[in-house]
Amino acid sequence: MKTYDVDHYMSLPYTIELIREDAATWFARVVELPGCMTEGDCAADAVAMIQDAMTGWIELALEDGRAIPEPKPLEEFSGKFVVRVPKSLHRDLVAAAAREEVSLNQFIATELARVVGRPSPSPTSARGAPPTTMRRQMVARATLHKQSSSYQTAIDSAELSGEQ
Repeated sequence: MKTYDVDHYMSLPYTIELIREDAATWFARVVELPGCMTEGDCAADAVAMIQDAMTGWIELALEDGRAIPEPKPLEEFSGKFVVRVPKSLHRDLVAAAAREEVSLNQFIATELARVVGRPSPSPTSARGAPPTTMRRQMVARATLHKQSSSYQTAIDSAELSGEQ
């Protein structure tokens, strides 16, 4: 079995979860490394600090001779899934989509995106309706890439700087 060093593990694309705890605290953790976590005053701080936490976690694991989990492979998703619902819910969803003047598929995709806190163009926003509120805890995923040696996050730049 080949032994790797800290630099090897830090070059792998680990999954980072970034969660907004409150207006002044962001929590970050490495999904594949149990207990590897940190907090920051803003999203950018938490993302930067998780690198130090990862380095410490990996160094300690190497010293202790523990196995270091490698990043989970990215799963491929087709973008399609089947959901069976009661006839009455189906009817209500069709009616709601009709009120928004969109297809049932677009309506459901927009509502699912809203529920998980992902910004999406809402059919109502184009007509000036008030925007929907996002979940209190914003979760984003980031990966460390060999080429850039920095975390690339999936969160909107306004979330990073706005500190809503």
